[in-house]
Amino acid sequence: MNNPKPKALNVELPVGLEPVYANFALITHSPSEMVFDLAQALPNQPQIRVKARVVMTPFNAKLLLRALQENLAKYEATYGEIALPGQGEDLARAFFGSARPPEGEE
Repeated sequence: MNNPKPKALNVELPVGLEPVYANFALITHSPSEMVFDLAQALPNQPQIRVKARVVMTPFNAKLLLRALQENLAKYEATYGEIALPGQGEDLARAFFGSARPPEGEE
């Protein structure tokens, strides 16, 4: 059986599209959606400001995970391994241990 070739997608980037820098992510989910809140955590700033919210199906989130894994493997093959904190640590706590929600939101 012949497998059809995937069609090329024409991806359009809008003129003036502003990039969003994020070094902090909050990830939540429902049975049908994954929600990624991308934020900026800045030194000496108690507030973490969400800059973008991305919502996708769990299926598409898993495809995104695969694409990230493949691209990180290519990155590390070129530039070397990305060092992470010790095994068994909660990554969010290791990187942002001092970050806390505003008063009354815990």
